[in-house]
Amino acid sequence: MPDFRQRLEQFLEQREQSITITQLTPDASTREYFRIGWENGTAIACVYPETFVRSEQTFLDVTNLFRSAHLPVAEILDFDELLGVIVQEDLGDVILRDRLVEADDAARENLILEAVSLIPQIQAATDKSYEINSIASRLRFDTEKLIWELDFFKTHYFSTYKNEPLSAEDDGTLAGEFHQLSQDLESRATVLCHRDFHAANLMIDSRGDIRIIDHQDARIGSVAYDLVSLLLDRVTAPPTAEWLADKRRFFLREREKAGLIEIDEREFADEFRLQTVQRCLKAIGTFSFQSVNRGKSYFVPFIRPTFEIVLRALESLDRFPAMRRVIRREIESQVS
Repeated sequence: MPDFRQRLEQFLEQREQSITITQLTPDASTREYFRIGWENGTAIACVYPETFVRSEQTFLDVTNLFRSAHLPVAEILDFDELLGVIVQEDLGDVILRDRLVEADDAARENLILEAVSLIPQIQAATDKSYEINSIASRLRFDTEKLIWELDFFKTHYFSTYKNEPLSAEDDGTLAGEFHQLSQDLESRATVLCHRDFHAANLMIDSRGDIRIIDHQDARIGSVAYDLVSLLLDRVTAPPTAEWLADKRRFFLREREKAGLIEIDEREFADEFRLQTVQRCLKAIGTFSFQSVNRGKSYFVPFIRPTFEIVLRALESLDRFPAMRRVIRREIESQVS
Protein backbone atom coordinates (compact mmCIF):
# COMPACT_ATOMS: atom_id res chain seq x y z
CA MET A 1 0.00 0.00 0.00
CA PRO A 2 1.21 3.57 -0.71
CA ASP A 3 1.74 5.85 2.26
CA PHE A 4 -1.20 7.54 4.00
CA ARG A 5 -0.89 10.99 2.43
CA GLN A 6 -0.27 9.62 -1.06
CA ARG A 7 -3.43 7.52 -0.90
CA LEU A 8 -5.42 10.50 0.38
CA GLU A 9 -4.14 12.66 -2.49
CA GLN A 10 -5.17 9.93 -4.93
CA PHE A 11 -8.61 9.80 -3.34
CA LEU A 12 -9.07 13.59 -3.63
CA GLU A 13 -7.92 13.60 -7.26
CA GLN A 14 -10.47 10.91 -8.11
CA ARG A 15 -13.22 13.00 -6.46
CA GLU A 16 -12.00 16.15 -8.23
CA GLN A 17 -11.42 17.88 -4.91
CA SER A 18 -8.62 20.35 -4.29
CA ILE A 19 -5.49 18.88 -2.71
CA THR A 20 -5.73 20.83 0.54
CA ILE A 21 -4.43 18.62 3.35
CA THR A 22 -3.42 19.34 6.95
CA GLN A 23 -2.27 16.44 9.10
CA LEU A 24 -3.90 16.25 12.52
CA THR A 25 -2.52 14.70 15.68
CA PRO A 26 -3.08 10.95 15.30
CA ASP A 27 -4.65 8.88 18.07
CA ALA A 28 -3.09 5.80 19.67
CA SER A 29 -4.04 3.59 16.73
CA THR A 30 -2.43 3.02 13.36
CA ARG A 31 -4.93 5.32 11.65
CA GLU A 32 -3.94 8.82 10.51
CA TYR A 33 -6.25 11.83 10.42
CA PHE A 34 -6.20 14.84 8.10
CA ARG A 35 -8.30 17.97 7.65
CA ILE A 36 -9.05 18.35 3.95
CA GLY A 37 -10.84 20.77 1.67
CA TRP A 38 -14.23 19.30 0.80
CA GLU A 39 -17.00 20.78 -1.32
CA ASN A 40 -17.34 24.36 -0.02
CA GLY A 41 -15.75 23.75 3.35
CA THR A 42 -13.62 21.22 5.20
CA ALA A 43 -13.92 17.60 6.29
CA ILE A 44 -11.89 15.07 8.26
CA ALA A 45 -10.25 12.19 6.42
CA CYS A 46 -9.31 9.05 8.31
CA VAL A 47 -6.77 6.95 6.42
CA TYR A 48 -6.35 3.32 7.42
CA PRO A 49 -3.13 1.33 7.00
CA GLU A 50 -4.82 -1.07 4.59
CA THR A 51 -7.89 -1.67 2.46
CA PHE A 52 -11.19 -2.58 4.08
CA VAL A 53 -14.50 -4.20 3.20
CA ARG A 54 -17.51 -1.98 3.87
CA SER A 55 -19.59 -4.68 5.58
CA GLU A 56 -16.71 -5.48 7.96
CA GLN A 57 -15.57 -1.93 8.66
CA THR A 58 -16.43 -1.22 12.28
CA PHE A 59 -16.38 2.59 12.07
CA LEU A 60 -18.81 2.62 9.14
CA ASP A 61 -21.00 0.01 10.82
CA VAL A 62 -21.20 1.67 14.24
CA THR A 63 -21.62 5.14 12.74
CA ASN A 64 -24.61 3.84 10.81
CA LEU A 65 -26.01 2.37 14.04
CA PHE A 66 -25.45 5.51 16.09
CA ARG A 67 -26.84 7.87 13.45
CA SER A 68 -29.90 5.68 12.94
CA ALA A 69 -30.45 6.00 16.71
CA HIS A 70 -30.05 9.82 16.42
CA LEU A 71 -26.84 9.86 18.43
CA PRO A 72 -24.56 12.88 17.84
CA VAL A 73 -21.77 11.40 15.72
CA ALA A 74 -20.22 12.86 12.58
CA GLU A 75 -21.88 12.18 9.24
CA ILE A 76 -19.96 9.97 6.81
CA LEU A 77 -19.45 11.98 3.62
CA ASP A 78 -17.58 9.45 1.46
CA PHE A 79 -15.27 6.46 1.66
CA ASP A 80 -13.06 4.29 -0.52
CA GLU A 81 -12.50 0.65 0.40
CA LEU A 82 -9.43 0.09 -1.81
CA LEU A 83 -7.64 3.26 -0.73
CA GLY A 84 -8.62 2.78 2.92
CA VAL A 85 -10.10 6.28 3.28
CA ILE A 86 -13.19 7.48 5.17
CA VAL A 87 -14.26 11.13 4.98
CA GLN A 88 -16.51 12.50 7.70
CA GLU A 89 -18.03 15.74 8.89
CA ASP A 90 -15.55 18.18 10.46
CA LEU A 91 -16.52 18.69 14.12
CA GLY A 92 -13.80 21.27 14.79
CA ASP A 93 -10.96 21.13 17.30
CA VAL A 94 -12.56 21.59 20.73
CA ILE A 95 -12.18 18.45 22.86
CA LEU A 96 -14.34 18.18 25.97
CA ARG A 97 -11.34 17.31 28.16
CA ASP A 98 -9.71 20.65 27.29
CA ARG A 99 -12.94 22.56 27.87
CA LEU A 100 -13.33 20.94 31.31
CA VAL A 101 -9.86 22.16 32.30
CA GLU A 102 -10.71 25.73 31.26
CA ALA A 103 -14.24 25.85 32.72
CA ASP A 104 -15.25 27.14 36.16
CA ASP A 105 -16.85 24.72 38.62
CA ALA A 106 -20.45 25.36 37.58
CA ALA A 107 -19.73 25.09 33.86
CA ARG A 108 -17.66 21.95 34.43
CA GLU A 109 -20.51 20.26 36.30
CA ASN A 110 -22.98 21.15 33.54
CA LEU A 111 -20.69 19.73 30.87
CA ILE A 112 -20.18 16.51 32.82
CA LEU A 113 -23.94 16.07 33.29
CA GLU A 114 -24.51 16.74 29.59
CA ALA A 115 -21.98 14.04 28.77
CA VAL A 116 -23.52 11.61 31.28
CA SER A 117 -26.93 12.13 29.68
CA LEU A 118 -25.60 10.75 26.38
CA ILE A 119 -24.89 7.33 27.91
CA PRO A 120 -28.56 6.31 28.34
CA GLN A 121 -29.14 7.39 24.74
CA ILE A 122 -26.44 4.96 23.64
CA GLN A 123 -27.95 2.22 25.80
CA ALA A 124 -31.38 2.92 24.30
CA ALA A 125 -29.93 1.84 20.93
CA THR A 126 -29.25 -1.70 22.18
CA ASP A 127 -32.33 -3.26 20.54
CA LYS A 128 -31.59 -1.46 17.27
CA SER A 129 -28.05 -2.85 17.27
CA TYR A 130 -29.50 -6.37 17.25
CA GLU A 131 -32.22 -5.51 14.75
CA ILE A 132 -29.72 -4.34 12.13
CA ASN A 133 -27.17 -7.01 13.11
CA SER A 134 -24.53 -4.39 13.86
CA ILE A 135 -20.99 -5.59 14.51
CA ALA A 136 -21.39 -4.01 17.97
CA SER A 137 -24.21 -6.44 18.81
CA ARG A 138 -21.92 -9.37 17.99
CA LEU A 139 -19.15 -8.24 20.35
CA ARG A 140 -19.44 -8.53 24.11
CA PHE A 141 -17.55 -7.95 27.32
CA ASP A 142 -17.54 -11.64 28.08
CA THR A 143 -15.36 -13.42 30.62
CA GLU A 144 -12.61 -14.06 28.10
CA LYS A 145 -12.37 -10.40 27.05
CA LEU A 146 -12.52 -9.07 30.61
CA ILE A 147 -9.85 -11.49 31.85
CA TRP A 148 -7.63 -10.54 28.90
CA GLU A 149 -7.83 -6.91 30.00
CA LEU A 150 -7.07 -7.77 33.62
CA ASP A 151 -4.12 -9.90 32.55
CA PHE A 152 -2.95 -6.92 30.47
CA PHE A 153 -2.85 -4.93 33.71
CA LYS A 154 -1.00 -7.68 35.55
CA THR A 155 1.62 -8.06 32.83
CA HIS A 156 2.30 -4.42 32.07
CA TYR A 157 2.08 -2.96 35.57
CA PHE A 158 4.14 -5.57 37.42
CA SER A 159 6.49 -6.83 34.70
CA THR A 160 6.75 -3.99 32.17
CA TYR A 161 6.47 -0.95 34.46
CA LYS A 162 7.81 -2.17 37.83
CA ASN A 163 10.01 -4.95 36.44
CA GLU A 164 8.87 -6.99 39.46
CA PRO A 165 6.67 -9.92 38.37
CA LEU A 166 4.20 -11.21 40.92
CA SER A 167 5.05 -14.19 43.08
CA ALA A 168 3.49 -17.48 42.02
CA GLU A 169 1.15 -17.31 45.03
CA ASP A 170 -0.08 -13.78 44.32
CA ASP A 171 -0.38 -14.54 40.62
CA GLY A 172 -2.56 -17.57 41.32
CA THR A 173 -4.87 -15.89 43.85
CA LEU A 174 -5.32 -12.83 41.63
CA ALA A 175 -6.11 -15.06 38.65
CA GLY A 176 -8.88 -16.71 40.63
CA GLU A 177 -10.41 -13.40 41.69
CA PHE A 178 -10.06 -11.95 38.19
CA HIS A 179 -12.10 -14.91 36.94
CA GLN A 180 -14.82 -14.33 39.56
CA LEU A 181 -14.98 -10.61 38.76
CA SER A 182 -15.12 -11.24 35.01
CA GLN A 183 -17.88 -13.83 35.30
CA ASP A 184 -19.93 -11.43 37.43
CA LEU A 185 -19.52 -8.62 34.91
CA GLU A 186 -20.26 -10.89 31.95
CA SER A 187 -23.63 -11.72 33.52
CA ARG A 188 -24.35 -7.97 33.54
CA ALA A 189 -23.38 -7.36 29.89
CA THR A 190 -26.81 -6.35 28.60
CA VAL A 191 -26.55 -2.93 26.91
CA LEU A 192 -24.75 -1.20 24.08
CA CYS A 193 -21.57 0.58 25.26
CA HIS A 194 -19.36 3.06 23.46
CA ARG A 195 -16.47 1.21 25.14
CA ASP A 196 -14.14 4.23 25.39
CA PHE A 197 -16.51 6.97 26.51
CA HIS A 198 -14.36 9.67 28.11
CA ALA A 199 -13.72 13.37 27.77
CA ALA A 200 -11.03 12.97 25.08
CA ASN A 201 -13.53 11.13 22.87
CA LEU A 202 -16.17 13.84 23.12
CA MET A 203 -15.98 17.07 21.16
CA ILE A 204 -17.86 20.37 21.28
CA ASP A 205 -19.00 21.51 17.84
CA SER A 206 -19.53 25.03 16.52
CA ARG A 207 -23.05 25.10 18.00
CA GLY A 208 -21.75 24.18 21.45
CA ASP A 209 -23.19 20.66 21.32
CA ILE A 210 -21.28 17.61 22.57
CA ARG A 211 -20.50 15.12 19.80
CA ILE A 212 -19.26 11.53 20.13
CA ILE A 213 -16.12 10.29 18.36
CA ASP A 214 -14.00 7.08 18.31
CA HIS A 215 -17.08 4.88 18.66
CA GLN A 216 -15.87 2.08 16.37
CA ASP A 217 -15.17 -0.30 19.27
CA ALA A 218 -18.75 -0.30 20.61
CA ARG A 219 -19.95 -3.59 22.08
CA ILE A 220 -22.40 -5.07 24.59
CA GLY A 221 -21.41 -4.58 28.22
CA SER A 222 -22.43 -3.52 31.71
CA VAL A 223 -24.88 -0.65 32.27
CA ALA A 224 -22.10 0.95 34.34
CA TYR A 225 -19.29 0.61 31.80
CA ASP A 226 -19.43 3.97 30.00
CA LEU A 227 -20.23 5.88 33.19
CA VAL A 228 -17.13 4.47 34.91
CA SER A 229 -15.11 5.36 31.82
CA LEU A 230 -16.33 8.96 31.81
CA LEU A 231 -16.09 9.71 35.53
CA LEU A 232 -12.87 7.88 36.40
CA ASP A 233 -10.61 8.27 33.37
CA ARG A 234 -7.14 9.76 33.93
CA VAL A 235 -7.79 11.39 37.30
CA THR A 236 -5.06 12.96 39.41
CA ALA A 237 -7.09 12.62 42.63
CA PRO A 238 -9.98 10.26 43.39
CA PRO A 239 -13.36 12.03 43.29
CA THR A 240 -15.36 11.91 46.50
CA ALA A 241 -17.80 9.08 47.11
CA GLU A 242 -20.57 11.70 47.41
CA TRP A 243 -19.77 13.17 43.99
CA LEU A 244 -19.84 9.74 42.38
CA ALA A 245 -23.11 8.85 44.10
CA ASP A 246 -24.65 12.09 42.82
CA LYS A 247 -23.60 11.28 39.25
CA ARG A 248 -24.93 7.73 39.54
CA ARG A 249 -28.32 9.04 40.67
CA PHE A 250 -28.42 11.53 37.81
CA PHE A 251 -27.53 8.76 35.35
CA LEU A 252 -30.33 6.51 36.64
CA ARG A 253 -32.85 9.37 36.29
CA GLU A 254 -31.68 9.96 32.73
CA ARG A 255 -32.13 6.25 31.98
CA GLU A 256 -35.72 6.45 33.15
CA LYS A 257 -36.30 9.52 30.96
CA ALA A 258 -34.99 7.49 28.02
CA GLY A 259 -37.60 4.80 28.73
CA LEU A 260 -35.09 2.24 29.96
CA ILE A 261 -35.77 -0.29 32.69
CA GLU A 262 -35.55 1.06 36.23
CA ILE A 263 -32.51 -0.04 38.25
CA ASP A 264 -32.27 -0.06 42.03
CA GLU A 265 -29.79 2.56 43.20
CA ARG A 266 -27.97 0.25 45.64
CA GLU A 267 -27.71 -2.57 43.13
CA PHE A 268 -26.34 -0.17 40.56
CA ALA A 269 -23.78 1.18 43.03
CA ASP A 270 -22.40 -2.35 43.41
CA GLU A 271 -22.33 -2.86 39.64
CA PHE A 272 -20.56 0.48 39.25
CA ARG A 273 -17.93 -0.60 41.80
CA LEU A 274 -17.39 -3.96 40.11
CA GLN A 275 -16.91 -2.24 36.78
CA THR A 276 -14.66 0.35 38.42
CA VAL A 277 -12.31 -2.39 39.59
CA GLN A 278 -12.10 -4.05 36.19
CA ARG A 279 -11.83 -0.97 33.99
CA CYS A 280 -9.50 0.98 36.25
CA LEU A 281 -7.09 -1.93 36.54
CA LYS A 282 -7.10 -2.20 32.74
CA ALA A 283 -6.39 1.56 32.61
CA ILE A 284 -3.39 1.13 34.92
CA GLY A 285 -2.10 -1.52 32.52
CA THR A 286 -2.46 0.97 29.68
CA PHE A 287 -0.72 3.75 31.63
CA SER A 288 2.13 1.34 32.40
CA PHE A 289 2.46 0.09 28.83
CA GLN A 290 2.31 3.57 27.30
CA SER A 291 4.84 5.05 29.72
CA VAL A 292 7.44 2.32 29.16
CA ASN A 293 6.91 1.11 25.60
CA ARG A 294 5.78 4.39 24.03
CA GLY A 295 7.74 6.82 26.19
CA LYS A 296 4.56 8.60 27.34
CA SER A 297 5.63 9.31 30.91
CA TYR A 298 2.73 11.75 31.42
CA PHE A 299 0.57 8.68 32.15
CA VAL A 300 2.55 7.83 35.31
CA PRO A 301 0.83 10.36 37.65
CA PHE A 302 -2.51 8.67 36.98
CA ILE A 303 -1.37 5.29 38.34
CA ARG A 304 -1.54 5.88 42.09
CA PRO A 305 -4.92 7.72 42.20
CA THR A 306 -6.40 5.03 39.98
CA PHE A 307 -5.17 2.36 42.40
CA GLU A 308 -6.78 4.37 45.23
CA ILE A 309 -10.08 4.41 43.34
CA VAL A 310 -9.90 0.64 42.84
CA LEU A 311 -9.11 -0.01 46.51
CA ARG A 312 -12.02 2.15 47.68
CA ALA A 313 -14.38 0.25 45.36
CA LEU A 314 -13.07 -3.10 46.62
CA GLU A 315 -13.48 -2.08 50.25
CA SER A 316 -17.06 -0.96 49.60
CA LEU A 317 -17.79 -4.30 47.92
CA ASP A 318 -16.07 -6.22 50.75
CA ARG A 319 -14.98 -8.87 48.26
CA PHE A 320 -11.76 -10.04 46.58
CA PRO A 321 -9.32 -10.07 49.54
CA ALA A 322 -6.28 -10.89 47.38
CA MET A 323 -6.87 -7.86 45.15
CA ARG A 324 -7.32 -5.66 48.21
CA ARG A 325 -4.10 -6.93 49.77
CA VAL A 326 -1.98 -6.57 46.62
CA ILE A 327 -3.35 -3.13 45.69
CA ARG A 328 -2.99 -1.80 49.22
CA ARG A 329 0.63 -2.96 49.14
CA GLU A 330 1.20 -1.17 45.83
CA ILE A 331 -0.28 2.09 47.11
CA GLU A 332 1.83 1.98 50.28
CA SER A 333 4.98 1.29 48.27
CA GLN A 334 4.60 4.36 46.08
CA VAL A 335 6.00 7.73 47.04
CA SER A 336 3.35 10.39 47.40
